[in-house]
Amino acid sequence: MKLALHWKIIIGLLLGIIWAAISSFLGWSEFTLNWIDPFGKIFINLLKMIAIPLVLFSIIKGVADLKDIAKLGKVGFKTLGMYLITTVFAVGLGLTLVNILQPGKTLPQEQLVENRIKYELWAQENDIPLADDKVFLTDEKYKDQVLLATEKYQKDKISNAADESLQKKKNTASSQADQRPLQFLVDIVPTNIFGALTDTTNMLQVIFFGILFGISLLLIPLDSSEPVNKLVGGINDVFLMMVDIIMRASPYFVFALLAGNFSELAKDDPLKLWDTLSSLLTYSGVVLLGLGIMIFIVYPFLMIYITKKNGTPMKYGSFFKRISPAQFLAFSTSSSAATLPVTIECVRDRIGVSKEVTSFVLPIGATVNMDGTSLYQAVAAIFLAQIHMIDLSMGAQLEIMLLAIMASIGSAAVPSAGIVMLMIVLTSVGLNAEWVVMIFAVDRILDMCRTVVNVTGDATVSTIIASSENELNIVDEAIIDRAE
Repeated sequence: MKLALHWKIIIGLLLGIIWAAISSFLGWSEFTLNWIDPFGKIFINLLKMIAIPLVLFSIIKGVADLKDIAKLGKVGFKTLGMYLITTVFAVGLGLTLVNILQPGKTLPQEQLVENRIKYELWAQENDIPLADDKVFLTDEKYKDQVLLATEKYQKDKISNAADESLQKKKNTASSQADQRPLQFLVDIVPTNIFGALTDTTNMLQVIFFGILFGISLLLIPLDSSEPVNKLVGGINDVFLMMVDIIMRASPYFVFALLAGNFSELAKDDPLKLWDTLSSLLTYSGVVLLGLGIMIFIVYPFLMIYITKKNGTPMKYGSFFKRISPAQFLAFSTSSSAATLPVTIECVRDRIGVSKEVTSFVLPIGATVNMDGTSLYQAVAAIFLAQIHMIDLSMGAQLEIMLLAIMASIGSAAVPSAGIVMLMIVLTSVGLNAEWVVMIFAVDRILDMCRTVVNVTGDATVSTIIASSENELNIVDEAIIDRAE
């Protein structure tokens, strides 16, 4: 029996995790990192290699094929509106769950008090007012814990100062936080398009140039634009074929990628692997609950309701079957940008969204639609406040909500970019940016899961936009099965 692609990817994913556990137990981690992990890195490089040119030519083709400038504005407005609505809902959901379930308050009381004292020491040292009116440092009742916490705080300070990766993230967060309010608009316009094409973090600049190029094609005479349109269409088809070729080998690449990632975490200590997966269980559970609600309830509800209203109903289970290759790849790579070529293929060839809508909506989504990242930032910020016995006001939480929404636009579509944006969120509400080290252990796993949410949201919005524009022609499942 011929297995469908998404089942092959699942098998590769599971075998990669199992191999990492076995190699850790048997002391083979070095072998895995030397001889298996490189193929996973090759896979990421292949996807990133085609991501930017595919976005550029897809955007140009999508805009040029719309033919009507008014329609372009209408589709653009709908796209940004839908992405904003889902992001606001995601952040609101995260804040609601973390305030109701309060994962940070499940720590033992002694640990909470110790964390609180370290927070007060940090605030005192940096001349930052406390977020509330509690004071433990001068309370005789906590004298012994103050001494112990002070000693640990000094050790943490030395450790964090020596952590190069943390300092690099702090510097990045600081530079972004110091920018003027409209700096992101300045950054969208490239000074050198060829420079922008060499870095996946400049995706918004590529999209801007692609839209401007496409609009210009619409405005010049047909005899001048037609040859360019044919060239762009042909190049776009070549890159889509590259996606198809890479996807045929994706199950093997996914195995190598997961085996390498988990071997890097565990090395030759099986308990370290287990600790990495099991620590911060309550916090991780709240994040995963929120992400699960977005994937399995919010997106399907929006998609089913709107497509049914527009006369092109999509079934619940069928939707997930059609986008599953992109979802599993998003989990494996933790990168919306790397997954974008496959997302485009799934939405266009497996759902039936038109090339015009797919080419326009998805590249924008991979850059500005980070619902999973926004939800995680809201939960993480409140969780870190809770474990330091800080009761953030409603105003501070609304500020976190606004910053998380803005950060979703600023976050690069690459692994762990959310950590940098979280540091900005923490600093903005008077909390210590270095607290992110407390969630490093589980961040990689959660990053994989929130990328699935980001990609699912992109696919949902593109399906909704296509349905509203009569650009959705749902592909028969039998055709998909034959293609696999």
